Amino acid sequence: MSIDKPILIKNFSKISKNSAFEAGGKGASLGEMTNAKIPVPPGFVLLAGAFDRFLEETDLTQELGAMLDKVNYKDINSVDGASAKIRNLISRAAMPTDLAQDIVSEFKKLKAKFVAVRSSATAEDSSSASWAGELETYLNTTEKTLLLNVKKCWSSLFTPRAIFYRHEKKLLKTKVSVAVVVQEMVDSEISGIAFTVHPVTRDKNQMIIEAGYGLGEAIVSGSITPDSYVLDKRDYSLIDINVAVQEKQIEKGVGGGTKWTPIAKSARAKQKLNGRQIVELAKICGGIEKHYKFPCDIEWAYKQGKFFITQSRPITTL
Repeated sequence: MSIDKPILIKNFSKISKNSAFEAGGKGASLGEMTNAKIPVPPGFVLLAGAFDRFLEETDLTQELGAMLDKVNYKDINSVDGASAKIRNLISRAAMPTDLAQDIVSEFKKLKAKFVAVRSSATAEDSSSASWAGELETYLNTTEKTLLLNVKKCWSSLFTPRAIFYRHEKKLLKTKVSVAVVVQEMVDSEISGIAFTVHPVTRDKNQMIIEAGYGLGEAIVSGSITPDSYVLDKRDYSLIDINVAVQEKQIEKGVGGGTKWTPIAKSARAKQKLNGRQIVELAKICGGIEKHYKFPCDIEWAYKQGKFFITQSRPITTL
């Protein structure tokens, strides 16, 4: 590697919570947790500089700026039209060859057939703006769809929602870029979310865990009602268990991607995690909160007897 070539890809182990400016909120958090020995599936981050370089080398920077300047935010069709044009331009533009090769070579090092490709905005989770939920994620990505999905993550900075969000938060003139997290896919049997402070009662001594069958997107997107378990953080005793009936789940599609499948009738009304599993997960989440020293909103997955943490961010609503 020559001296002047900037580093555009970093393994999680080379990233910390102070890397948000280049790895985005999501990437920085995954690096921080990896180094704190929290069970995070391995992966790497394509830093924001890669997207900036892509825009520069394809001469798209000015063009995108000009399109955004013309948007009439009172007219939803104007926002939608600009979004479609911009995303189409990004998808058609060629990625710099050496960058494409580097991404594929890092992917091969993971020795994983399927990865999750997630957008991680570099303006994410700052006090003025939380981009969570604004950008896109592509699950069960294969080597074949990897580069395409990276470009889709880049262009998700320009979905109608993201364009409008930036206008609303007065970030139009602020430089917002996007890093891309590429992480080994956990084909979870059970997954969910945990809040290390009860988000409704705001009780600092309580933690709530939500659990459902299949991949976590079903819960995150609000498509299913999960089980919910409330614990006392001081001694990990269970205060409340609420079991939900779940009829369908999201799982891996045959050649990648995802699909909805029905759950066996006998399992639909069952409690997703047993008491021992709930406590094991609660202790991991308690450890994450202790590490960060603030309340966390955590995404987790369970496969073959092991818990994995796929994301953690501050609880913004408290």
